[in-house]
Amino acid sequence: MLKASNNFIQSLKKQKRENSSLLFLDNIKIIKDAISSGLKPIYILVNEKNISTFDYSYCPILLTEDKVIQQLADTKTPQGVLCVIEYTQHIVEKPTTNFLILDGLQDPGNVGTLIRTAYACGFNYVYLVSSVNPTNPKVIRSSVGSIFHANVYSVQRLDFVEMLKEWKIQLVATDMHGENVFKSQLEGQIGVVIGNEGQGISDEIFEICTKTIRIPMQEGIESLNASISGAIIMYQINKDKL
Repeated sequence: MLKASNNFIQSLKKQKRENSSLLFLDNIKIIKDAISSGLKPIYILVNEKNISTFDYSYCPILLTEDKVIQQLADTKTPQGVLCVIEYTQHIVEKPTTNFLILDGLQDPGNVGTLIRTAYACGFNYVYLVSSVNPTNPKVIRSSVGSIFHANVYSVQRLDFVEMLKEWKIQLVATDMHGENVFKSQLEGQIGVVIGNEGQGISDEIFEICTKTIRIPMQEGIESLNASISGAIIMYQINKDKL
């Protein structure tokens, strides 16, 4: 096994600063999920404990110290590995299953959790509309690798509105004045829209929604966290298909 040189480490640090398409993954499960989804790793750095963790046919695997991995990782407690992998954003495609639209969400923890939940619920397409970038390290960690298996797209709002009009698929907005989701008739292919944490769904997308739904709650509570609301609604819609 080759050892990572100081010049090589400095080169990686520079690439991390300058190349936004490169992911620096420091979680073993997430790295394996990324590879199993078809992404090709460029380098994997490991400490002595993890020498045999990865298949050497993937890419060059280099031995280094924990302190080097910590310098390149995005978390405070990496697992003794670091994978440099290139993430190419998907070209936006029309969904073939139920799908999730995140309209203006900026909290990467919420976005990652919603991607994971959407994939678990059979909502295999997630559209990040003017939202946080899918390559945000916290989005990736919160999705626990699901981002590499779901169809996740990043798109600007006005462009996406035109696509939605062409697709003519029913859209369901989440709104406190909508129908009770547990009593509403929701059949066929559906797109669920979750709005910005503070301002809700944008006017441009709300105008083309065909129905609004809500989660019934006790008085005094107006809304739930975006990821919790999305999870309840998606499970309710797809509960008979899971």
